Amino acid sequence: MKIYGIDHFSIEDVLEIIHNPKLAKLNKKSKEQILKSYTNVQKIVASDKTVYGINTGFGPLCDTKISENETAKLQENLIISHAVGVGKPIVKDLSKIMMVAKIHALSKGFSGISMDVVERMILMLEKDIIPVVPEQGSVGASGDLAPLSHLVLPLLGYGKVWDKGQPVDTAPVLKKNGLKPLKLQAKEGLALINGTQFILSHAILGLDKMGYLLDLADLAAAMSLEAYQGSASPFKKELHEIRPYKGSKKVASRMLKFLKNSENLKYHEDCGRVQDPYSLRCVPQVHGASRNAYEHLKEMAEIELNSVTDNPIVISHEEAISGGNFHGQPMAMPLDYATLAAAELGNISDRRSYLLLEGKYGLPKLLVESSGLNSGFMIPQYTTAALVTENKTLCFPASADSVPTSLGQEDHVSMGSISGRKFNQVLGNLENIFAVELMFAAQGLEFRRPLKCSKIVEENYDILRSKVAKLEDDRLIGEDILAIAQLIRDRKFNTTV
Repeated sequence: MKIYGIDHFSIEDVLEIIHNPKLAKLNKKSKEQILKSYTNVQKIVASDKTVYGINTGFGPLCDTKISENETAKLQENLIISHAVGVGKPIVKDLSKIMMVAKIHALSKGFSGISMDVVERMILMLEKDIIPVVPEQGSVGASGDLAPLSHLVLPLLGYGKVWDKGQPVDTAPVLKKNGLKPLKLQAKEGLALINGTQFILSHAILGLDKMGYLLDLADLAAAMSLEAYQGSASPFKKELHEIRPYKGSKKVASRMLKFLKNSENLKYHEDCGRVQDPYSLRCVPQVHGASRNAYEHLKEMAEIELNSVTDNPIVISHEEAISGGNFHGQPMAMPLDYATLAAAELGNISDRRSYLLLEGKYGLPKLLVESSGLNSGFMIPQYTTAALVTENKTLCFPASADSVPTSLGQEDHVSMGSISGRKFNQVLGNLENIFAVELMFAAQGLEFRRPLKCSKIVEENYDILRSKVAKLEDDRLIGEDILAIAQLIRDRKFNTTV
């Protein structure tokens, strides 16, 4: 059981909570933190002190004083006016991650939020009343204003929520569940929509995907190397101890384990070939660099997940600091780095696929014996070429750009929401790129029989062959690619060594 606002949440914790919301709750201490901060805001409202977002307008209207009896309307207007997202809705799990992250941040006791709001968000999560959030419209500072506004609109009875996979109006769903719309108080609207939870949710979902795909990349490389009858020497420990990057060392170790006791490679040890092309020989260096980027993003995401990212930060009834904790730059830059790292996994995978088509070292051209009449596996490599090129176009760092907003008050923004979306697009393309490489590698192994590969390579060969047969003559292999990609999405391949 995790306690909102008190415990350190990991990426894995959040992914567990979205599937079982009752794994996280408030306790006495977290409730005390929330109440203390809420009380501090009420004291500020009752005083004559001017504090941004509590008794002033927002953005360029920060110098406009708002009377005490207008503060509730101010907060509602804030959310309604900022819910201007466009584009397709993000997937439901992303909305759920946003909710968990927002609840955790609000529960730390620096946001001035009421217990009613936090408990309503927890209840909605438990009852699977999940807001529909458009994917476009955030510039990543003052946090994710537009998507967070859509996330919290249902608290007020507005917006849409998911029902049986379809967006529906919120009001009837609340009524069906015996819930009434909330009335927001001072600071609450601002606390709800200031923050980086949209950026963070994309990082968390992407990290979960990338962790598996990094492992799958090593497996795909091992299967391709077996098909090519390459050398395992570049993975020896001694080589990587003298250039000791963590990622490279881990990948080299994994490759040796994937290839352990391979009859196929042992048979080829004295063939006279000096060295393999880089896409096989440099797997530890390339995959390892991508692992380093993954670890960096994971570290940054866990810091962000356990941080307070709204504004102003309520320290006491006498002090509320108007700062920039909502700025998405600390997440935007590592997301762009991880996007490049994921794209590179696809680039080198495409090169390995191409190697297997060249007709060298006992493999037939295009991996079929009767090429000419049959195109064999010529065209799937066109698909990977298209996908890796698409990924390259997605590697331009969104965080390198900034367009001033809010009449110049917000004159530098992170564009981190775009970084997060691009990251997940690249990962989606990567699943299909690996599907092609695995299909090629399995076909290549057919020409090494009766020699056996390592135990784990043979196990994964059988998993693939349970859905896709050996290619003898041309058929609809586009369907084979889709079938293997589904195995990847379902995480059916054994990538553990």
